[in-house]
Amino acid sequence: MKNKQPHPLIDHIKLSDLQRKVLWVFIGMILLSRLITIIEIPLMDTTEARYGEIARKMVETNDWITPQFDYGVWFWGKPPLHTWVSALGMKLFGVSAFAARIFIFVSGCGLLALLYRWVQREKGRGYALVGTAVLASSGLFYVAMGSVMTDLVMTCGTCLSMIAFWNALRDDPDNNPHPRRRLWGYLFFVGLAIGLLAKGPAATVLTAIPIFLWVLFSNQWVRTWKDIPWLTGGALALVITLPWYIAAELKTPGFIEYFIVGEHYQRFVVSGWEGDLYGSAHDHKRGAIWLYALMCFLPWTPMILAPLLRFKKMLPQLKPRSNPWLFYLLCWAVSPMLFFTMATNILPTYVITGVPAGCFLAIELWVITRDTPLTRKRSTVRFFAGSAIVSLILYGGAFLVLEFDSARIERKSQVVVVAKTQELREGTDGGLYYFSKRPFSAEFYSQGKAVLIKNEDQLDEVLSNGTRDCVVIKHRQRIPDQLATSFTLIEKMGKRAIYYENALDE
Repeated sequence: MKNKQPHPLIDHIKLSDLQRKVLWVFIGMILLSRLITIIEIPLMDTTEARYGEIARKMVETNDWITPQFDYGVWFWGKPPLHTWVSALGMKLFGVSAFAARIFIFVSGCGLLALLYRWVQREKGRGYALVGTAVLASSGLFYVAMGSVMTDLVMTCGTCLSMIAFWNALRDDPDNNPHPRRRLWGYLFFVGLAIGLLAKGPAATVLTAIPIFLWVLFSNQWVRTWKDIPWLTGGALALVITLPWYIAAELKTPGFIEYFIVGEHYQRFVVSGWEGDLYGSAHDHKRGAIWLYALMCFLPWTPMILAPLLRFKKMLPQLKPRSNPWLFYLLCWAVSPMLFFTMATNILPTYVITGVPAGCFLAIELWVITRDTPLTRKRSTVRFFAGSAIVSLILYGGAFLVLEFDSARIERKSQVVVVAKTQELREGTDGGLYYFSKRPFSAEFYSQGKAVLIKNEDQLDEVLSNGTRDCVVIKHRQRIPDQLATSFTLIEKMGKRAIYYENALDE
């Protein structure tokens, strides 16, 4: 690629020493606040507690090949890389929310550093620093970098591939190739392998779409073929990924069929797909993914949209040959929305692979419209500062609500309920049972000891087991006669009530 960008040592956003210090402090406050939340806030139902419990079972059973949805029930919904990340934390630090999240948080910090270094080399320190601050404090990224989910780990893979592809094809203004071009070519395939082990083929598609669009409209077919080691790099990706896929299929036959056909085809093209073994389908209007994208950039969405008011000003820059950098970011940012536009079974988190590019794309749009009244320096600083302050208020307020609103915690996590039942049963052989439905957080915080009983016949078996047990039930559902006569209501917490079995001689 013959890159027409100015020399990378030229900083495209001039910042004073004070502004740079303020931005570093802001990023530090954002990361510190997220670190505090992963320590203080318990795992929440359903998604985070589900993946946390799957990782806990991996550590307990020492089965690192196929994750388990329940004991002996294999989890075929996702590859295990994100589970390995959480399980490693629990292996090192014990079972806790912090342990399940810490290496996901570390991965997020590493991704921010990778993006900063890449953008700094291309556009200068000021540009990289502003974009990193926006990304670190954007809503979806902030949540994902401290949550036990697949999305952040997959995004690390897609970002590595996108950065590596750009560097492998990039020439500097003197037409010199990027240093270590061959290495970046192989890192492109390492990123693909990370995505395949974190999310599956969908991660590869979300990387292929923006690269295909950029190559197509930039007419970079020859450079792409010559500078990317497709054969040896592809072999490297297979060497990294195939051993686990083969081992998983051999251990639990049927995995490949469910994962490839069900999770990666029927989930997105069949409205209200009912083949999901582990959850429920999310039936949304087609095109809703674009609305989710705007929501996921909050509180920066107004800043991202503001340059569009000067669309005519930036239209010439949108041509691939006029501004390859901008067009590359544009293809990268919109690829998740293009892929999921016609899908109905979607979640807001599906846009996350485009979020990093979207944040830096917004900075680029502000740069190329900087001489308009909208983007005079003083108004730009005020716009940015206002959004930054809003983000600190939002995240700080959310933390305070979760930290001090015990009723909200009790509704979203069973940590308090489990602790209360352990207190009641201390020194006895009594068990913990959940009637009708057992949240994943109950399994996690009881370390797998919370048992699900589905009907009154199973409740009779609990009554005849010779121990004093606790039964937890939703307090708004019908109370079985056995609970009313043989158990005492101890306390209502959140949506559930705790019943403790009467003394055996009563």
